[in-house]
Amino acid sequence: MRDQHQLRDDSPERSILARLILPDQTVEADPLEELHGLAITAGIEVCDELIQRRSRPETSTFLGKGKVEELRLIVERYDADVVIFDNDLSPGQVRNLEKAVNAKVLDRTELILDIFAAGARTHEARLAIELAQLEYSLPRLKRMWTHLSRQAMGVGMRGPGEKQLEVDRRLAQKRIFDLKQELAKVERRREQQVAARKEAPTVSIVGYTNAGKSTLMNALTDAKVLAKDKLFATLDTRTRRWQIPNWGMVLLSDTVGFIRDLPHTLVASFKSTLEETRQADLLLHVADASSPTVFDQISAVYKVLQELGIEEKDTLLVLNKIDAIDNPSVLNRVLDRYPNAVPVSAKSKKGFVSLEEAVGEALGREFYDIEVDVLPGDGKLLAYLESKAEVLSRQYGEQMVTIHARIPAGAMGPIRRDAAAIRPTPGSHHANDGLPSEVA
Repeated sequence: MRDQHQLRDDSPERSILARLILPDQTVEADPLEELHGLAITAGIEVCDELIQRRSRPETSTFLGKGKVEELRLIVERYDADVVIFDNDLSPGQVRNLEKAVNAKVLDRTELILDIFAAGARTHEARLAIELAQLEYSLPRLKRMWTHLSRQAMGVGMRGPGEKQLEVDRRLAQKRIFDLKQELAKVERRREQQVAARKEAPTVSIVGYTNAGKSTLMNALTDAKVLAKDKLFATLDTRTRRWQIPNWGMVLLSDTVGFIRDLPHTLVASFKSTLEETRQADLLLHVADASSPTVFDQISAVYKVLQELGIEEKDTLLVLNKIDAIDNPSVLNRVLDRYPNAVPVSAKSKKGFVSLEEAVGEALGREFYDIEVDVLPGDGKLLAYLESKAEVLSRQYGEQMVTIHARIPAGAMGPIRRDAAAIRPTPGSHHANDGLPSEVA
């Protein structure tokens, strides 16, 4: 782990941003705009930028020889403390670049991990960040892990003459194992807590970082969660009640924002934090319609959802920040590609009526509130209902077991085929709307 760089009179570190663009990469109008935002979020002053286009990275220094020298001169000119790459670098490339430019070198993943570490507030988030940082740093160990070296490892764990680096690696691996065990317990508790909620359907807000997710949640629920114009302002899940007119109450959750090339270790570590999203009945994918990179941001979010294994969940695209759009053609361009999206302004609450109607329709379309009569001996169907439906109650009669459940429309097939009877629950939202003909 690198030694802490000495700050200059408590002023922010001065940085140079760098990026290598390969032929197969999609390039934004400003290729370093997002990295600039990340640097500002981390409290780093940006002095200058350097971009190189190349067919492939240089093995030893990532950038070509001429660009490395140009980078050294820029660092010298601004007396910069750190060079931040909008790419992922190997440990060897970092070491070689640091020697060549005479400054600390960070890659994109390390910067994001640092931002998350600074923003973690809950015990669960701190565990997830520490695990992600350790897994990232393990192959990069080259100095003493002073914060881990005080931990006892037990008799016989260190052989005579063993190198300090090997001890450091073992300490890190032991801590990684312990963190995974602790996070697994947290995940199980979170799964049980989320699954135990029977009071209302669940809706989870997802989206690119700084798309206005927390602002939207505050406007819909008066939740008073932190909402700042900065990347990764929210790292922990918040859940609040949202009363939808003419429909009813739902539980609305807001969690960490996504980003292009979000580190895999971070996605894995935050699995428990994202459990609300994994189990939600509906996802609200919030996108910044005013951003010139809105299409790339939408694609990046879907990519992370795919990593989480929930890309097929019913999703409603919400185009936020329409109040920041002066030219209607900008919004129309997005709506042409996503005609079912709902344009809103979380700031002015414009479009909220359409959003509420769309959410109510989506929830009503995808889930049925039904009573199912099942023969007591039909263990297969009873197990199917337990696994696929939200079972709200059970009544055991002499000849039938009556299950009151909320179930996704896509899971109705075996129930239609094997249930003794199916009927809408009296007073449910779906009593006469959209149920299969044999139910309604």
